[in-house]
Amino acid sequence: MVRNASKKAAGSDGADDRTWHATPEAKSKAKTYRIIALVLWALSIAAELGGIFGLLLNKGILEASTSVDDRGVLVADEKFPTWAFVTLIGLLVVMAILTIIGSQLWKKAQELDPPSSANGISFFLKSQLGAIIPLIAFVPIIVLIFLNKDMSKQQKGWAGGVGVVLALVAVALGVNYDPPSIEKYTAEKQAVVQLLGEDKVYWAGGGEVYHVCANVPDLSKSAVTSGTTAEAVADGKPRLTLKLESELKACQRAVPNNIDEIVDAIRRVQQGEVTEQVLPSPDWTGVANAPSGDALDELNDVLDEARKDDGSE
Repeated sequence: MVRNASKKAAGSDGADDRTWHATPEAKSKAKTYRIIALVLWALSIAAELGGIFGLLLNKGILEASTSVDDRGVLVADEKFPTWAFVTLIGLLVVMAILTIIGSQLWKKAQELDPPSSANGISFFLKSQLGAIIPLIAFVPIIVLIFLNKDMSKQQKGWAGGVGVVLALVAVALGVNYDPPSIEKYTAEKQAVVQLLGEDKVYWAGGGEVYHVCANVPDLSKSAVTSGTTAEAVADGKPRLTLKLESELKACQRAVPNNIDEIVDAIRRVQQGEVTEQVLPSPDWTGVANAPSGDALDELNDVLDEARKDDGSE
């Protein structure tokens, strides 16, 4: 049994709007994730500042100590206390936890409501903020640890080493290796409309892709939900399956002659190799049950409008 996700998403301009738009629910959820991420990152930077000004640059916490120099003379000195060293390590761990959780929430928000890739710099900053923030949080405090003259070599080595490792882990987990974009989602939406004549797809609880047919093996043992591509993304399914030929056949739908070319174009968009929103036109020559008449005219109108929106004409 196929359950409908909802009525047409509010805020959409309807079937004539060929550009993908996040649903209001997805936008709201993404906003919440971003706010929480920003709060966590702010707390991480606050912990960094506490470590810098409360420990590393705070001469008031130093403990008096005595040592004998090479000449056998007793020398009074000050040292970085053990409790401050342990506290510093704890702050570094807390900073890593806060930045990593924030980064994961930020990436989830970008998946639900992605930016446009039209402006490369803006897109990079928004997509990779989860990797940029750990650098801001860790680099200054790590530098000051290694430059600190009050810490022993052993304390510097341990604190600096822990800081570097945690920073690298936080950055690696914060990088968005396959950042979503409006253009990517638009290309997939247009592929669905070209092949099916409408923006309607199917998905289930498991996995991260949505499908063009409900009667496929991947959905056979699950409760199936149907809705628009935007609703699929809002439900945690950010990508269109690439098994288009087998799925179209499973639902006894027409398969264009150039389906491999279309799938390859979608794959390239998904992998970020190209940013074109408009996919190859389906070749229906000699295909049984292919769209014709008004249905074919409607699909051609889809392509024409998409090209105008994409600036291809």
